[in-house]
Amino acid sequence: MEKGPFAFTYRSLKTGDFITFGTYPQSADGKKRAITWRVLQRSGSELFVLSEYILDCKRYHGKSADLKWRDGMETTWRDCDLRQWLNDEFYNAAFTAAEMPFVKTTRCTDNGEGCPDTEDKVFPLSAAEIQTFSGIHGKEWRGAVGTDFAKTKKPDGCSLYVYDKTKKEDYIVRDGEEVGCSWWWLRTRGNKPSRAYFVGTGRSIRSYGSTSIDHYGVRPALILNLP
Repeated sequence: MEKGPFAFTYRSLKTGDFITFGTYPQSADGKKRAITWRVLQRSGSELFVLSEYILDCKRYHGKSADLKWRDGMETTWRDCDLRQWLNDEFYNAAFTAAEMPFVKTTRCTDNGEGCPDTEDKVFPLSAAEIQTFSGIHGKEWRGAVGTDFAKTKKPDGCSLYVYDKTKKEDYIVRDGEEVGCSWWWLRTRGNKPSRAYFVGTGRSIRSYGSTSIDHYGVRPALILNLP
């Protein structure tokens, strides 16, 4: 593997730092910008990172714009459309040929009852990982806002929900401004085979997200393997 020039700047990074790596559309007009990642854990030459912003809005499973939230289909993380999208369309759109070798293939466990382990380049966090990293970072990092691109309505009918209720503690303060947060998927199967875990109100971990919901966002996670 060739050592890209960006790799050396990452060697001094530690848990809790932020990095930029890859690009993805982030404005309403689809203009690509560098992706900001939060370092959840540093382990030797590996960085376990999570996108700081919700980058897109997708159903956990299902592609038709006609799907309603009650139409949730039974699936596993292994077989869902979100996994396929992250490891194909997103992966190829976000990273160049020079960046791809630094993205480790990760064995994903904690996918839910009856759900097999998988090997993925890109993935949402699991419910167990949320708990583990909350023990390190607290809970504030669970609250996330989406990019303008994530909020735009897509051909499949998906558009990111933005919290607009009256409970002040459910908002996020960024640069002194109170902004509405949004919900984002976890990969773990929920309390029914047609549901999945997600991060919701008050940065809580919820287990009842219908797989066909078209208003939850995606915060990709991955492991960077530094040479």
